[in-house]
Amino acid sequence: MEAVKDQVIQIIKQLPDSVTVDDIFSELYFKLQVDAGLRELDEGKGILHQEVKERMSKWVSQ
Repeated sequence: MEAVKDQVIQIIKQLPDSVTVDDIFSELYFKLQVDAGLRELDEGKGILHQEVKERMSKWVSQ
């Protein structure tokens, strides 16, 4: 497994030269959230698609 520091360096290298510090933080936060979500799925903590649709239907008018 790649060290966290190396992963962060790779993420930053992939960003454009005009990147801001806020952009970097946003990208790292996004990766953190995706990794947490994938970890939850691996642990069986996911929500079935049908349940998501039911929950969302309460928020979104069709």
